[in-house]
Parts: sequence; structure tokens; C-alpha cells
Amino acid sequence: MNVPISIPERPVRERKPDWIRVKAPTGAGFNETRKLMRDLNLNTVCEEAACPNIGECWTKKHATVMILGDVCTRACAFCNVKTGMPRAVDPLEPEHVAIAAAKMGLEHIVITSVDRDDLPDGGASQFVKVIEALRRNTPNTTIEILTPDFRNKAQAAVEAIVTARPDVYNHNLETVPRLYPTIRPGARYYASLRLLETVKRHDPSIFTKSGVMLGLGEERMEVHQVMDDMRSADIDFLTMGQYLQPTPKHTKVMDFVTPAAFDAYAAIARAKGFLLVAASPLTRSSYHAGDDFAKMRDARALQLAKAR
Repeated sequence: MNVPISIPERPVRERKPDWIRVKAPTGAGFNETRKLMRDLNLNTVCEEAACPNIGECWTKKHATVMILGDVCTRACAFCNVKTGMPRAVDPLEPEHVAIAAAKMGLEHIVITSVDRDDLPDGGASQFVKVIEALRRNTPNTTIEILTPDFRNKAQAAVEAIVTARPDVYNHNLETVPRLYPTIRPGARYYASLRLLETVKRHDPSIFTKSGVMLGLGEERMEVHQVMDDMRSADIDFLTMGQYLQPTPKHTKVMDFVTPAAFDAYAAIARAKGFLLVAASPLTRSSYHAGDDFAKMRDARALQLAKAR
């Protein structure tokens, strides 16, 4: 007697809606950017975090450099960066970042990093060296940094970086406090808020920026509360984008938030007093960062003029 064999069906990943589909990266500009990063032994968050905007940005010769290696000491449920024991810090990295900025003719550069809980200062000194190298080699390039939380080292780390005076200090809250234990287990929501508050306390002229991902199961009122918390910390710029699952092993997308819903969140955020808000399904921390920096600077100038 033949017994039919039951073959389990493969789990079907939810199809992305049309509004977040992007073209595959191609073109001369894209290939030139990739070659430059390889030649200088630099990592980018564009590649490591599987950013959906890599084709557009690299074609325009914009890239977000990821310093301190490509291996992270954390294992956040949303992030595609490798986890493990990182290699030694590259002493040539600051100069290589400056060379890349000069060759790409960048007016604005974004520097981020992996978490380096293994280092005594969490990697803060490397951020300082990169900022100093950029100031020496490309003095007209404005500098935006996107740092980790420097767990248990934040006070000294922030003080050192603020003294080096980046133009924008970004640190992402990523999600609402309720979801931290599953989405961002190595971090603490209020510690991240305090970090950004500390930046402003030390140097109010530095723009502060933070971002959240939507679609992880957050409730609307929780997002509103995060906005209020950010404004209490005097954060200037809020970014909001759709979470996309990098691989099947990462946390699932609970909801694809519509462009109209992003627009509604943006309107509420502007009413709460942010200098600038970027909110759309494809928004990422460094997406259009140069254009946004110019808008933010203009918004502050207008705000100061009105206050006179």
C-alpha cells in the first residue's frame, strides 16, 4: 500500500507593497563608489545593513561609512550587521575616510559604526579621529555622526565627540520602549534619550537627530510618546521609516505602514516642534542627509530670526 508523503510547504514571506519596491543597483556611479570603498578598505552601512536605497545613493556617489569594522558586539533583532568578536581597530581608517570624502567630493558625510562594547571607550576616540581627519582634509565638508549608545561609557564618550564638534549628532532610538527587550535587547531606551540630551547640554549648537522604525508592532500612541520624549530631550530632527526584514532569521514585519500614515505621523511630529521631520517608507537615517542638513540649518536660522 502506497502512503502519500506529506511535504511541508515553505513559509511564504509577505510580499512587499509597491510603495517600497526599489530598482536593483546598477550604473557607473554605483560601481565607482563600490570600488572606492574596496580600495580604501572601508565598510558602509549601505551594504552591511542591506539598505534599500543603496542603488540611488551610490549612483549619486553618496555613501555612509561604517567605522570600527564590520562586526558588531550586539545582536539586535532587526539588524543585518554581523555579530561576533570584532578585529582590532584600523589606525588608517580616519585618513581613509577623509580620502574617500575628498575623492567623492562630498559636501556632507555621514559616519556611523558598529557597537564596540569590547573597547574601553566604546570606539569614541575613533569617531574623534575621523572628525579631525575630515576637518584637516576636507574642511568644507559638513559632518554627521550616527553613534551607538556607548553602553556604560556614554558620558565620557559623548564629551570627547562633542569637543570634536560634528555638525550633526545622530543616535537612533529605533523603536518604542515596550519593544526594546525583543528588538534592541542590549540597549536601554532612556539611556539613549539621555545620551542625546547630554549632547545638547554640552553644545546646543550641534544639531541632534534620532530615528525610529515602524512596522514592528508599535501602537500609534506609543509613537506619539516617543516624539514627546525626543522633544523633551531637545532633539532637532526626527526620521521615521518602514522596518524591512533583512533575512528570515530576523524579527518579522508586523505591518507595512502606508505612505498616508507616514504623512500623518510627520504632521504630528512637526506640530510637536521638531526643526525637521523625514517620514516615509524608504526613509533611513542617512537618506538625503546632505539636503536635510541644509533644510535643518535654514529652519534654525528662521527660528532664531523670529525669536529676535
